Amino acid sequence: MNSTHRFTFAAVLVVLAGALSALAAPMLPAQIVSHWNAAGEPDGTMSKAFGLALLPVLSGALLILFAAIPRIDPYRENISDFRPYYDWFVVIITAFLLVIHAGTIAYNLGYVFDFTALVVAAVAVLFYYAGVLLTHAERNWFVGVRTPWTLSSEEVWTRTHALAGRLFKLTALVSLIGLLFGEYAIYFLLVPALGTAVVTVAYSYYLYERIDHGTDSADTGA
Repeated sequence: MNSTHRFTFAAVLVVLAGALSALAAPMLPAQIVSHWNAAGEPDGTMSKAFGLALLPVLSGALLILFAAIPRIDPYRENISDFRPYYDWFVVIITAFLLVIHAGTIAYNLGYVFDFTALVVAAVAVLFYYAGVLLTHAERNWFVGVRTPWTLSSEEVWTRTHALAGRLFKLTALVSLIGLLFGEYAIYFLLVPALGTAVVTVAYSYYLYERIDHGTDSADTGA
């Protein structure tokens, strides 16, 4: 399967999201549930037209953006080096949005379930694959931990992304464990995700300073 096939697959998922909206529209009320609290209870609504259009349109816009990035990035040749992983990330994020969209429609059709648990599980899958992508990502301006220090040093980029990949996978696993804790599940996602963001940014600065001052080796396995 080449890049064109993978993006075609993602495009089919976008079309499927739109088809679900069209099929469900006659059966839904003028206002649909669009937000749930940490306990999985609905606490917000929006108009049917906007709610049914939002995620299919967002998916289509993201697909166009993701298709453009490998062509406009100054480091486009680096993206080519991990292009299969990049393409599958596009497919997975499109599938993620489709799952959320389908779940929203199902809930509003009367299928009552813990929507927050669905979101956490879907995000966990997305985060795990993000970890896979990060461990293979070469330096570029759009994908990965893009700090002044990772973009200024190949070694800092490589070592920071090795750590980030492990932390994203760990966050995904912790999030899935959190599903056992009911309304607290969302915190098993948010707290590790925030911690991962802080640690990776701080680690990139720490590495850059050590390398810049000659106090760290060139070992890229850390």
